Amino acid sequence: MWASVKLKIATSLRYKLLVLVLFPMIMVAFLTVGFVVYWSQDFSQNQLLRRVHTDLNVAHASFVRLQNDYLNQLERLAVSHAFYTAFANRDVNRIQDQLLVMRKTTGFDFVNVTDLHGRWILTNQAAPAGVSKLGPLHRQVVTWGKSGVDIEVYSAMDLREEAPDLAEAARIPLIETPRAAPSDRTLEDRAMVIRVVVPVRDPKGMMVALLDGGVVLNKSFGLVDDIRNLVYGPDSLAEGSFGTVALILGDVRISTNVPVSPGERALGTRVSAVVRASVLEQGNTWVDYAFVVNDWYISAYEPIVDVYGKRIGMLYTGFLEAPFRHAYYRTLGAALLLLLLGMLVASLVVVRGATGIFKPIESIAAVVRDIRKGGNKRVGNLAKDDEIGELAEQFDATLNLLTLRNEQIRQAAERLESKVDERTRELKEKNQRLEDTIAQLEAARQQLVSAEKLAALGELTAGVAHEINNPIAVIQGNMDVLRQELGSDIDRVQVEVDLILEQVARIHAIVDKLLRYSRPSEYGAKLKEVEPNRLVDETLVLVEHEMAAKTLHVDTE
Repeated sequence: MWASVKLKIATSLRYKLLVLVLFPMIMVAFLTVGFVVYWSQDFSQNQLLRRVHTDLNVAHASFVRLQNDYLNQLERLAVSHAFYTAFANRDVNRIQDQLLVMRKTTGFDFVNVTDLHGRWILTNQAAPAGVSKLGPLHRQVVTWGKSGVDIEVYSAMDLREEAPDLAEAARIPLIETPRAAPSDRTLEDRAMVIRVVVPVRDPKGMMVALLDGGVVLNKSFGLVDDIRNLVYGPDSLAEGSFGTVALILGDVRISTNVPVSPGERALGTRVSAVVRASVLEQGNTWVDYAFVVNDWYISAYEPIVDVYGKRIGMLYTGFLEAPFRHAYYRTLGAALLLLLLGMLVASLVVVRGATGIFKPIESIAAVVRDIRKGGNKRVGNLAKDDEIGELAEQFDATLNLLTLRNEQIRQAAERLESKVDERTRELKEKNQRLEDTIAQLEAARQQLVSAEKLAALGELTAGVAHEINNPIAVIQGNMDVLRQELGSDIDRVQVEVDLILEQVARIHAIVDKLLRYSRPSEYGAKLKEVEPNRLVDETLVLVEHEMAAKTLHVDTE
């Protein structure tokens, strides 16, 4: 598939233009989308984290103000006329009544009048005597004579010392929580207490007693709800999200409005191990996503330090993350949809605009292909005043000029071909005449050679004939002498003599024929009839010895 796409791009101007135009736009769009996604995610996440950090600061300020409010309330009691008068008169009942009203109206869980050593004074049967928990805050007030407020952790025994029912009221069963650190504990019986100590002075300004009060924060739902309502007002969060606040002792939520299920607070649940390690053990402030009970929250935790300077728990604020994530995805989806629609519209505009470019070019290409096949098409009027229209006009003009030139060349070629044919015919005729002349010359040359050969042969033959005639003449003369000398005795050799004479005559005849052949002008004779049998017999006599050597036989019958 990719190979076919590459082939189309490589062989089509349309696709090249579309790639050149759309590819940068698509790349920019994708880069923009990536940047927008990254930036919006980072920005929205940072905004949410800054928001929850601000919420934590507000909750912290509210928590500190709450402590100061309890301090102010106890200080107002210490300097009130009613308490001052009752204390001066040692009116135990009136003092206990005022302390009871204080507990009921201000939220104190216990308030006691003690001496400077923490022993309860001015008690009655409704409030039996006891000893307040001593510690740095108590020593600080006694030493400096100034009121103080701080956070302390009370054990179950400490709570029973203050009031028998406080220990039971503060008990919180632990609930197994996902992602929490492993623990064998099943119950939290300690309490986080806002401890307030205020000096009581006599008319001379001398510190003679202490007002020692405390607010147990375990299950103090009103406190965390008030902070939540302050931090997360109506419509302050995304639809479906809700703000939560929690006070945490160790890693156990002792007061919270985080829901474990609809209408049920996550009391006794524990924070995740990673948050515990970062905040409680390392003393960091956690501002990040965190798994809270059963879902992810955008969370902020800070350590709570007690009067001893130890990290005893955490203050938490946070809100459900899922609605923000869904809102972010909806917003991002809408933005991407708008971007895609914009890209689609831009692509349509680009394609439509590009069509005005590559359509004329395709027309020119079609004309080129037709011309290549031998056609005579033209681009024609493109109704365009730009460079492409000018190119089409010039292209048609070039084709017309080329057609004219081709016609002129064709006519010239025809004329040239006619002249070439004519010249070819002339050359053929001349060549034929030349060949005939050459043949005649060759025949003449052959005749001359033959004549020369015949002349040479005639000279040779004439010489040979003369040389043969001389011995023949001698033979004939001697035969005549032999015939005269033998006389009548010749009869014994008459046959041989006749044969010799006959052969001499034949030799003479052969020599005569050679002379006539070699020099017909000198020795020519008229044709005469001959007897074939005789001629054959004479010839056989000449070649008799050769026939005998080759065992040949000629039958003349």
